Amino acid sequence: MANTVIGSSISIDGEITGSEPLVIQGTVKGRIALSESVFIESSAQVEADLEADSVEVGGVVTGNISASAKVELKAESKMVGDIRSPRIHIADGALFKGNIDMDVER
Repeated sequence: MANTVIGSSISIDGEITGSEPLVIQGTVKGRIALSESVFIESSAQVEADLEADSVEVGGVVTGNISASAKVELKAESKMVGDIRSPRIHIADGALFKGNIDMDVER
């Protein structure tokens, strides 16, 4: 399955829903709800609540993340918001301010 890419010069203000992997390189404000993975690259700015299977953050996220599989914050990432997921990895160097809830039904 091919990824949908929101390029670095693209800005979206609204709701994104769907069932395929998403790569964000630009700016998204609003809400993201996908049944697949979300990859937030280092150039991305996301001000949204995210619901997905798994979320990988390399850029800046302001909002809550709820993932059914896992959340990974990479070394260059910055996140302000709460994370709810059964598996969470925060790399050395990542900036995180919020709460973590790993008590999720599997």
